Amino acid sequence: MLVEGFGKLMYWVSWALLLFSLFAFFDSAIRREDAYRAANKQTKAFWLIILGLAAAVNFFMGILDFLPIIGLIATIVYIVDVRPALRQISGGGRRWPRGRGSNSDGPYGPFNGR
Repeated sequence: MLVEGFGKLMYWVSWALLLFSLFAFFDSAIRREDAYRAANKQTKAFWLIILGLAAAVNFFMGILDFLPIIGLIATIVYIVDVRPALRQISGGGRRWPRGRGSNSDGPYGPFNGR
């Protein structure tokens, strides 16, 4: 029973790692090539290959092997280091502001009626 529970836990952890690496892969695919150069990171093709291999390894191998751990490290490096730098360069912060502006806001700020 304990072994069966551990097997189910590893199953869900491997799915989570696969989704994590797929998220990083698709995020790297939608970023512009020049943003990678401007952020002084590796090229877009480099990250697509590394993250694609990480996703493939996570899909085909078990979580307790050596290669998925390397793929996880590469994915974490992308998410923690490269992605914030790319978002800062390309201005990819929040897409929608938290607050909605008032109804009197014009294109250059609030309209005071003067």
